Amino acid sequence: MLIGIVSDTHNNSKNIEQIISLFNDKDIELVIHTGDITNSKSLERFSRLNVNLIGVYGNNDKNELGLDDVARKKNFEFQSPPKLVTLSCRRIAIFHEPDDIENFLARNKDIDIILHGHTHRYRNENKNGTLIFNPGESAGMQKDKNAIGIVDLQTLEDKRIFF
Repeated sequence: MLIGIVSDTHNNSKNIEQIISLFNDKDIELVIHTGDITNSKSLERFSRLNVNLIGVYGNNDKNELGLDDVARKKNFEFQSPPKLVTLSCRRIAIFHEPDDIENFLARNKDIDIILHGHTHRYRNENKNGTLIFNPGESAGMQKDKNAIGIVDLQTLEDKRIFF
């Protein structure tokens, strides 16, 4: 199973349109957003994905009215982090801010993948058998510097797609 990962779209509607097109062109089964959508209209745009969307809210989403309403209306599964899911027998923890990851891993040894955003920086790290992944910037203005990620849940191989 291939999953798509995006973070920190920050209401950049042009980039969100590109992200949706990129994911719709790939053979993925789910997209995970690691937070900082920033606007309910931006979240609603993701309804054009060919697959389901799940994720967590980021620090810039906390006071944004309408995000929960759009998530419910579109059947997106969003919550405050961390969100734990099991997909293809892989335990995945979804964070926005990476600050609590170390403590979380100390208490939860059975996690295969941790996804996060917030830093706008690429991260691909293996910590005691757990893949920690952040695809990096997706709301920037520089062409070909933004990225989304794809993770193969069978092999735990990840890749970035730049746009």
